[in-house]
Amino acid sequence: MKSLFVTGTDTDIGKTCISAGMALALKNSGVNVGVMKPFMCGTSQKIASLDDVTTLTNAANVNDPRELVNPFFFPIPASPYTAAKNLDVKINIEHVVNSFEKLCEMHDLMVIEGIGGIMTPILKDFAILDLIKKLQTNTIIVTSSKIGTVNHTVMTCEMCKNLEVPIKGLIINNFDSEGYSIPQLERDLHDLTNLPILCSLPHMNNLNLNDLAQTIENRIDLLSLFR
Repeated sequence: MKSLFVTGTDTDIGKTCISAGMALALKNSGVNVGVMKPFMCGTSQKIASLDDVTTLTNAANVNDPRELVNPFFFPIPASPYTAAKNLDVKINIEHVVNSFEKLCEMHDLMVIEGIGGIMTPILKDFAILDLIKKLQTNTIIVTSSKIGTVNHTVMTCEMCKNLEVPIKGLIINNFDSEGYSIPQLERDLHDLTNLPILCSLPHMNNLNLNDLAQTIENRIDLLSLFR
């Protein structure tokens, strides 16, 4: 199965928007694309029209069972590990894998969005990075332009390389217009990680998913990320 896991250097880095933008761009190109967010945590089950899962499924224009797209939801703003501990819930990784495999049977390509960064814990000895390996999927890393991103990005990439997680490249999400100069950041991150910079997404005051999807389609050869 051809799939792509969208992870990031931190939480609130733009993974949902970028995952949805990719899904919409692929859908607009006639690709039968599915989406998945294995773990979602928050203060409450958000209004259906606003939550991350709905954003992803609307972008891909799919009506897959929510329990497949999002096997685990926790109404606590914490890591899956902490949330499960606090709620006395047992996380079953094989349930996540089975849900992923069922979605794979329904779609030609899959876009999977992670939670937090690659070391966000799911179980005591199982983090997002381990989930990526378990699903045997390609990976992209979303980073930002804010000060401090070089440290976070280099550490994330080094962890992936050390544990043989296949990274297709980096996307710089320029949501902090007062951060690094983008040309300089592209140069430095490429030099320091030896990974391709897939694109830098411009700062947008008002996010429009259609515009984001078009920008992604114009700047990235999306199908190459699944090979």
